[in-house]
Amino acid sequence: MGFLKPDMPVVDFEEWSKGTRSEKIRPMALHWAEVGFGTPVVLHLFYVVKILLYILGAWLIALTTRGIDGFTNVAEWWTEPIVFEKVVLYTMLFEVVGLGCGFGPLNNRFFPPMGSILYWLRPNTIRLPPWPNRVPLTKGDNRTPFDVLLYAALLVVLVVALLSDGAGPVPALGTSVGVLPLWQIWTILGLLAVLGLRDKVVFLAARGEVYGSFTVAFLFVGYGVDMLLAAKLVCIVIWLGAAVSKLNKHFPFVISTMMSNHSLIRAKALKRKFFERFPDDLRPGPVSRFIAHFSTAVELLVPLALLFSHGGWPTAIAAFVMVCFHLGILSAIPMGVPLEWNVFMIFCVLTLFVGHADIGLTDMSTPLPALLFAVLATIVVLGNLFPRKISFLPGMRYYAGNWDTTWWCIKPSANEKIERDLVAIASMPASQLEKFYGSPEQAMIYLYKGYAFRGFNTHGRALLTLVHNALAGRNEDDYVITEGERLCSTAVGWNFGDGHMHNEQLIEAMHKRCHFEPDEVRVIILDAQPIHRQRQQYRLIDAATGEFERGYVNVADMVQGQPWSDDIPVHVTWQRDRAPR
Repeated sequence: MGFLKPDMPVVDFEEWSKGTRSEKIRPMALHWAEVGFGTPVVLHLFYVVKILLYILGAWLIALTTRGIDGFTNVAEWWTEPIVFEKVVLYTMLFEVVGLGCGFGPLNNRFFPPMGSILYWLRPNTIRLPPWPNRVPLTKGDNRTPFDVLLYAALLVVLVVALLSDGAGPVPALGTSVGVLPLWQIWTILGLLAVLGLRDKVVFLAARGEVYGSFTVAFLFVGYGVDMLLAAKLVCIVIWLGAAVSKLNKHFPFVISTMMSNHSLIRAKALKRKFFERFPDDLRPGPVSRFIAHFSTAVELLVPLALLFSHGGWPTAIAAFVMVCFHLGILSAIPMGVPLEWNVFMIFCVLTLFVGHADIGLTDMSTPLPALLFAVLATIVVLGNLFPRKISFLPGMRYYAGNWDTTWWCIKPSANEKIERDLVAIASMPASQLEKFYGSPEQAMIYLYKGYAFRGFNTHGRALLTLVHNALAGRNEDDYVITEGERLCSTAVGWNFGDGHMHNEQLIEAMHKRCHFEPDEVRVIILDAQPIHRQRQQYRLIDAATGEFERGYVNVADMVQGQPWSDDIPVHVTWQRDRAPR
């Protein structure tokens, strides 16, 4: 991999292009196993600089507070409750404007590298309300001036809070500086709630399940140390929820894929060790399985040590382990780039569990922290039991390999309609790739490199197979297979691996604007695996005529396949114009 140029797979394009989709994916998968995405080093450095700027921004914002003084005098103020409040709200702002998760080329955003604020301040873009038929005044899929105003108001109030001083001494928290005024906290939560009911994408982009939950904890400031205790419990839910969701057969595949793309692991011989038997068997090898199980154990058990140790060497050791845990994720610079989130979690470890190690469950003044914990834990449980209903973000199935996914089979005529009729600032993914890599041939190679990446994850083998069902009786060469995740970034302005943002709701919204003909757009929707069942449901949708097939695939079959496998057993339970089985 070069400093300025990507490490491209070398193929005889004329011969390679004659192969089937599976045959064309295979050399891309072999290249990924030895090189990863092939990202130029300068791009990794770009993300490192972005992390450092994020940290510098948080540092400077803390210093805008009266009573917080000295850039290098951080030891005097790093545990102040208002500093924690401001870091939470600053990170929420960072995410909701589009600078955090999902930013840049490592999330397939090239021109421009972000969406979010560029979309959500623009009327007539698509919005996706979570419960339009249940919540009054949320129907429709068109962003109105009212939605723009709500979003702008959230940004303004967040900035106001970040520049505010403390409201006065709070003896119970040991601070003379104080905390942010409660009216600001209530206003931020109110705006985030209304925005989320009008458009779930904005709520998810703000990482409402994380920073919104911490903001709720700030409401408990008048009850002893409940605010800080509640914040600790939010962290515990995040870690334990993420760990429990990784108790599946999918997570080792995430590890092997991520480690082969690791920014610091450069030797091809070492990368091959993450697979069962390179080049013939690219399932996760013993090293990947060990890392998967060990990291899950760390995320499940060490946070409990942080919560119950209350200082001394046990707290120090547990904190060290969790800092290393998040630094390990950061060093990989994973696809989707949840980088600042990991920095934030390191900050939580230090400021909450080290800086306030003495605060424990016995210090609870009211049931409010326990109630917040119970609500979040219930959402996590329901998200694992009913993943079709709850996004992997509030379900906290972070990087578990178990996500709702979609593939869109799009004809060139439909692509033209999308480019013409959607109010968007970014072109379709294929057009962005061609512009970025300079030629249709190179763009095609990287398109298939993306298919290979998906195929390294278990659900990719099901998607590859289901293409044949979706396009049965049609010429597959007439279609470009597009990741729903990539299309989502064009259509709604943000994406982060969540199939809930590009399911039937987005299909309907796009058809309403683009008026697709039958067979122009066919979509494969693969639900995540419920934790108690070893199968994943799928649906096949024609954008013009609706659902035409549903069924399931067994996880046991998916984990046996290779990244290029397109022959996973598919169990059809219903087809249009045919009696159910």
